[in-house]
Amino acid sequence: MGESITEGAVQSWVKKVGDYVNMDEIVVVIESDKLSQEIRSPVAGEIVEQLAKEGDDIPVGADLFIVDTDKVKSESAAKAEKPKEQAKEQPKEQPKEQPKVAAKEEVKPPAKEQPKIEKKPEAPVVTKPKVEAPKVTGERTETRERMSKMRKKIAERLKGAQNTYALLSTFQECDMSRAMELRNIYKDDFLKKHGVKLGFMSFFVKAATHALLQHPVANAVIDGDEIVYKNYVDISVAVSTPNGLVVPVLRNCEHRSFADIEKEIGRYANLARDNKLALEDMQGGNFTISNGGIYGSMLGTPIINPPQTAILGMHSIENRAVVKGDQIVARPIMYLALTYDHRLLDGKDAVLFLRSIKMAVEEPTRILLDL
Repeated sequence: MGESITEGAVQSWVKKVGDYVNMDEIVVVIESDKLSQEIRSPVAGEIVEQLAKEGDDIPVGADLFIVDTDKVKSESAAKAEKPKEQAKEQPKEQPKEQPKVAAKEEVKPPAKEQPKIEKKPEAPVVTKPKVEAPKVTGERTETRERMSKMRKKIAERLKGAQNTYALLSTFQECDMSRAMELRNIYKDDFLKKHGVKLGFMSFFVKAATHALLQHPVANAVIDGDEIVYKNYVDISVAVSTPNGLVVPVLRNCEHRSFADIEKEIGRYANLARDNKLALEDMQGGNFTISNGGIYGSMLGTPIINPPQTAILGMHSIENRAVVKGDQIVARPIMYLALTYDHRLLDGKDAVLFLRSIKMAVEEPTRILLDL
């Protein structure tokens, strides 16, 4: 775990007392306030004792389980007998294969164990029912459950941001016509060349990067009595997981193409879904983009991800009546919300910054021409 993590809680035991475990096989899943981490056995043997129960808090570095390594040989021998029994039946059809089966069949048991190892990482999924709210049955009873460390940390950070920051939000309407047109024209070629779909998130990441370079104060943070201006653009992208919201970071977005951004977002999404995001994946970040539109949100005011200075909220795309010239026409509109720290960003800076994002999305060629 990272240096900033001092303790964790036992989320689920993958192996039980009496189970045989191979070296580097997952035994237990530990949940911290930032992520869940799979703990693997450093040796092979039989688990004879678990030193903590599910839900127990444990400090970093504490012992979790005891493995009896003296039972490795007998267990391996027992598992090696099965391949040998199968080998006796095979020589009837293929006698020449007998030397292969008889010789060092210890290689095959790990191959047989491999499917088990792949299935065991599903242990974090066991916590999903705990995260989901119980169904209302109509009975006059209540259900209580322990709040996860990640959920408690999210609550602390969000409330801390409200207490510390001078939060203010500004809004813009963004016409998605041009972005949708480009996406429809090039989506097949993009997928064929880069092996990833072209989504709207890459448009907004590129637009936000472009705006952050034009408005460096939005890329800065307050550190005590100093303002720290970052000379690079790292953008955090909010990703929902069964255990809560995580914000992996896209590094050096000023050097990334649309394809790079889509590939990295896809990679993070897969890691988050499998509960395999590393702590370093979520460290840092100068600016955050949160897309509530995927859930149908029309408008909302996101809360800043400390210690950042601003966060962009994307929302659903809806056809709305707008005035173009002297005519009222229907356009696919997305409402954009920017919540910012008014201690550092003045209203003028925030409005111009959000307007830069809006204009870059409405006409992506502005990014190409550096306008």
